[in-house]
Amino acid sequence: MARLKTAVVLWCVSGVLVVAAPARAADEEIQVYMDELNAPGEVGLDVHVNDVLEGDRTPDYPGAESSLHRWRITPEWSLGVGGGFELGAYLPLTTIGNDGVFRVEGAKARVKWLAPHGDKGFYWGANLEVGRVARRLDEDPWNGELKFIAGWRDERWTLAANANIDFVVSGPVRSPATVQVATKIGYAVAPDVIVGVESYNGVGEFSSLGFRDQEQATFLTADFPLGKWKFNAGFGKGYGASADSTIVKFVISVPI
Repeated sequence: MARLKTAVVLWCVSGVLVVAAPARAADEEIQVYMDELNAPGEVGLDVHVNDVLEGDRTPDYPGAESSLHRWRITPEWSLGVGGGFELGAYLPLTTIGNDGVFRVEGAKARVKWLAPHGDKGFYWGANLEVGRVARRLDEDPWNGELKFIAGWRDERWTLAANANIDFVVSGPVRSPATVQVATKIGYAVAPDVIVGVESYNGVGEFSSLGFRDQEQATFLTADFPLGKWKFNAGFGKGYGASADSTIVKFVISVPI
């Protein structure tokens, strides 16, 4: 197990060092990372689903797939390895385009680490993901994201914030690293039922950080169980530079 933990750390470091240039974030998941972590040997499955109900049909670049009326369906597999580490794989990344065609669009791997923490109070950690996607989704086939995680919770309140740094690993478009800040505020209205607000805010490149002319989106959300299944459901509005004006999203935790 010690060797496995060492390998994970080295993988994280090497993933950061091989970055050639940064890119925009992918949208296979719309989620604020919190303090969830699989126990050693525990396998998990979350299915990310989102769709743009209203927005601009114009593709971002020639050959891009329009996000309007395009369902994104992404199984996220996870495995706890101990020591605060968790491995994950978005496999496969799939879409159902506005033409009704189902497509497999790529895959990504991730590793998450959380510092020791209790069921209540403050927590923090980080997540690194790297993967390859089809050109319909991104002009650069290989890209990734480094996510810093922090938050606090008690019996009623849930607070979380992520600072996301998106970068290109390999591809023809050499753009600088970009930053997004994602936040979540939730309140428990009943046992295991939390209503809240999630906000996703582009901050731009490191050389010119700011919210002006960046993509923004805010979601009203509900977290609740249905039997052994757990759901995070949200209805959101995009604004600022976002071409997606009305969005629905779900994160479905499947019992295994």
